[in-house]
Amino acid sequence: MGIWYPGGSPESEFKTTNRKNGEIIMTTKPSTTKVITGIVRLSFVHLLEAGETPSGDMKYSAQLWIPKEDTATLGKIENAIEAAKEAGKSKWNGKIPANLKEPLRDGDEELDDDGNPKVPGHYFINCSSVGKPGIIDRFKQPVDDPERVYSGVYARVSINFFGYSAAGNKGISGGLNNVQIIKDGEFLGGRSSADADFDEFELDEEDDDLM
Repeated sequence: MGIWYPGGSPESEFKTTNRKNGEIIMTTKPSTTKVITGIVRLSFVHLLEAGETPSGDMKYSAQLWIPKEDTATLGKIENAIEAAKEAGKSKWNGKIPANLKEPLRDGDEELDDDGNPKVPGHYFINCSSVGKPGIIDRFKQPVDDPERVYSGVYARVSINFFGYSAAGNKGISGGLNNVQIIKDGEFLGGRSSADADFDEFELDEEDDDLM
């Protein structure tokens, strides 16, 4: 029996990009509340192992940093959020609440403890899932190496938006489906790579004597 992925297998979601008459034709399956992003940067990554949420649940999760110039991805996300609002009316007594919590946040408007923009030049979304997401690379090969799945890496992500009503809170949340790792980036959170930390090292006679 094969592995079950909550949002469909990553191999089927991140389909090969086709070219026709010089134009790029994307072959991603359409869905109203589902989005496959362009290249985004991942932060607060818990994709290989689940992490504990503030409520005490264990979930796989990541924060997606979406460049503000990526209007194609932002447009798809906004449309999917609107579709999720319509679908969520059944949970909200048939209407969209005025105080609905939105998942897409402005990284320039939200400030950190020092008063600086949290994610300059980006919007960001938190996505999570109880089930482990499928993770592949740009050649559609499975990835399970923590040196390739980390906070700071660039990826494309499959998200499904849905409405929720829990503990008096109502809003739209981003469900994490699958991830396609695209390229490396600088580690976020103060971590550096081994390659950046160390130069090449040659042993001399004194080093040999110490071993």
